[in-house]
Amino acid sequence: QVQLVESGGGLVQAGGSLRLSCAASGRTFSSYSMGWFRQAPGREREFVAAVSRSGSTNYANSVKGRFTISRDDAEKTVYLQMNSLEPEDTAVYYCGATSTSYNLSGARYGYWGQGTQVTVSS
Repeated sequence: QVQLVESGGGLVQAGGSLRLSCAASGRTFSSYSMGWFRQAPGREREFVAAVSRSGSTNYANSVKGRFTISRDDAEKTVYLQMNSLEPEDTAVYYCGATSTSYNLSGARYGYWGQGTQVTVSS
């Protein structure tokens, strides 16, 4: 069982930065691959970035070069550093945990946090 709590969202101007955190409970955090997803109003939830158990990362094309995902297994936390933010990045951001280590953009995530709002003004 894994419980996830996101934090770090807020209001930022275009071009600014935010760092999201996702803190996990449970003893088996290191056995999960972790992902960040986002959902804008009227749109489906979409993949943003993921980091596998071994530390391999992958990103959606829309955020590649601007966002960085990382994990700290000792702290049971996954981070999403977001730079050069654009109004199109406005969404609720969710972190998820999955037991698989491949095809992380399309994997089934069994655990989700409650989400944190990111709003980017132009």
